[in-house]
This record gives sequence, structure tokens and C-alpha cells, in this order.
Amino acid sequence: MIIQSRRAPVHTLTGVQIAATGSYVPDEIVTNEDLAALGCDADWIIQRTGILERRKAPPQMATSDMAEHAARHAMEQAGVTGSDIDLVILGTFTPDLPLPAAACLLQDRLGITGPAFDLQAACAGFIYSLITGMQFVVTGTSKLALVIGADINTRRVNPADKKTYPLFGDGAGAVLLNATGAAEKSISFTIGADGSGQELLCQKMGGSRIPHSCEGIQDNLQYVQMNGRPVFKWAIRQIEDSTRDVLHHADLAIEDIDMFFMHQANIRIIDAAVDNLGIAREKVPVNLDRYGNTSAASIPILLDEAARSGKIESGDRIMLTGFGAGLAWGTVLLEW
Repeated sequence: MIIQSRRAPVHTLTGVQIAATGSYVPDEIVTNEDLAALGCDADWIIQRTGILERRKAPPQMATSDMAEHAARHAMEQAGVTGSDIDLVILGTFTPDLPLPAAACLLQDRLGITGPAFDLQAACAGFIYSLITGMQFVVTGTSKLALVIGADINTRRVNPADKKTYPLFGDGAGAVLLNATGAAEKSISFTIGADGSGQELLCQKMGGSRIPHSCEGIQDNLQYVQMNGRPVFKWAIRQIEDSTRDVLHHADLAIEDIDMFFMHQANIRIIDAAVDNLGIAREKVPVNLDRYGNTSAASIPILLDEAARSGKIESGDRIMLTGFGAGLAWGTVLLEW
């Protein structure tokens, strides 16, 4: 099955900025050698994915717990408390419970009284949540928005699936958004979906279509299923097309962008997109080797690490690109 990339309109926002970042990963490190004991091929993992190790949440930890750690780090950086925040958006496909939303659990713990909701767009969840939060701020509905991407992926993948299980890790990343009077700091973004690719990356059991059942568990329907090859090819094309579309809209060239933050799914996807777009390697940070694919958390974790290490400076133009199940994607160009 071949899924062609789709073009989506590019839009512009002004009057909003990322004010702070935060991230969290669990302590437990699972190496490729650890997975070899389960029958996985350690050499195949590094050659085909670029992953050396990933983090795994302990049994007592839920998605909202990781999100809380990341949120508190961002709040500490910004010097704010829960009473200052008036909106919580949590991008996740692994909430603590079917209901209520994990964002509501987080809101209560952080002492926030404003609205809170989850947003499900799988690995594109942070980009979807970021764009949504930015529009709340731009319209004046929110003055300080907390946007998080967090997933406990290791509980959604089948340990017996030697090709999929090694890809994923657990983590959370957060940003705080506030208003800025600098109208010249415009944000360009595109966001889209293609449901014709729904079968390529999915978890079939657990919803209203196929509720949990003993028969479904016997068939491993509770786990994420992925048809890797067409997803791989689609992701490369989608990164390239959305990047070019956003740059064209902003009247900028590849050389004008200081850093590119791509969803950390597979090093071969990143390498192919970088080569095809002609991006200088030093402009593309990677932490996939240490964390694996953390789904909605991958971009905000990467962003937080770059910000805290001084790799991003005020005035830098940065591009964020996410893609995943749906199929869904989004690309955001902003000034730091």
C-alpha cells in the first residue's frame, strides 16, 4: 500500500510565543542488549532505527505523572505557579484512564483552575496540541497555556513483536505559551490528516468498535500494530512536503532556519528527509538513540534539551515537524 503525502493549507499566527520548556523521562534504561535477551536482534535495532536505548516507566507510574514532572520543570523555569496558568492541553494516546481526561488529573495536582483536555493525534499529538494552544492565546482566551506531550508507549507495544517493540520508549515534554506584543514574530504552520492510512498504524482493541475481550487479547489486538515500510516512505515525503510548503508561505529558504526539530521515530527517516531537503546536519538535533520513539513527547523533550543546553538563542528561527498514526502530521515555524 502506497500513501501519497497530502498538502494542507499553511496559516499564520502572531502574538504568541513559547515562554518556557520542561521534560521528563523515567529512570529505567532498557538497552538493545536487554532486548536481545527477549529475542530481539540488537544489531538490527541500531542499523535499522538508530536506537541504542529507551526509557521505561515503572508499573506504578501513569502518563499524568510523567506529564506533571515535565510541567513542573517548565513552571520552575518560567517562575510561575498553577494559579498563573489558565489552560492545560495534553497530547497523548496513552491516558491514565478512559475517562476523565488525564489533563484534568494533572490540572488538579498543579493547582490550575482553567479548562483542561486531552488531544489525541498519536505521534503528532504535541504539534496538534501546540497549534491548538497557540490559537487560544492569540484569541485572548488564554494568557498562559500549558501544552504537554506525554506517552507511556511501552505498555502499548507487544514484547513478542520484535520489529515494533524495540522502537518505543516513555517520556513527557512541556511548554508554556504566553502572549507577546511582537507582531513581527509570526508563526507559520500546516496541519493535516489522511484517514485512508488508518490501518498502517493502529491499535484495534479498546474502543467502541472492538471493546476489550478475552478473544481480542488472545489475538494481541490490545497492542499497536504497524506496517512499517509504507509508514516509513510516507513520513519522509510528508516531512519534505510540509517543510517546503511552510517555508514557501513564509518566503524563507532552508538556509534561513536555525534548527529543525523532527519527530524522533527512526534515524533513517530523519536522515532521508535531511538529505533530500539539503539541511545542514548540525541544525538537526537527535535524541532518538537515547530515548527511542516517545510519541507525542519526542519533540518537546528534544526542544527542552536544546533550550537548556543553550543551542537555541533568542531570535532563532526553528521548525517543528511531527507525524504519526491517523495518518496525521503538522509542521510549525516560529521565532524563539
